[in-house]
Amino acid sequence: MNPMHRAFLKTPLGHLEVTGSENGIRTLYFLNFKVKPQPIPSCLKSCIVQLEEYFHGARHDFDLKLDLSGSPFQLKAWQQLLKIPYGTTVSYLELARRMGDEKALRAVGGANGHNPVSVIVPCHRVIGANGKLVGYRGGLKRKKWLLEHEHAFAQRDLFYVKV
Repeated sequence: MNPMHRAFLKTPLGHLEVTGSENGIRTLYFLNFKVKPQPIPSCLKSCIVQLEEYFHGARHDFDLKLDLSGSPFQLKAWQQLLKIPYGTTVSYLELARRMGDEKALRAVGGANGHNPVSVIVPCHRVIGANGKLVGYRGGLKRKKWLLEHEHAFAQRDLFYVKV
């Protein structure tokens, strides 16, 4: 078994923690605290470079080996997420339909919420059937930023209170 390594990346949305091994990327999570710069393990360098390119607008697709761990349903849902093109969104209902069972809407939402490799497996591209932003483990402000970065969303009034 290959040992797990970790690396950190400062992004416009805060720091990311990436874990993985020679088998692939295992997790990618937003942190709500700062991290001091640390050496990047060789098995994670390509991931960090590709994420930097993504956040600078120079990369639309990731070419990384993933080492995902989840239930068969979760793995199937995450594979569907990988098929959502950069700059587009789909609803949770549409994602359930693509998986062959629109009644699995809640299960799809649950799998989306447990996606261990956010950004790379683009769960941020899934929105509510009414076109609104819903559910993102990293927070709706980050989801909104990612979609606007990809030019996929322009709901400007989501975070403002109308009086």
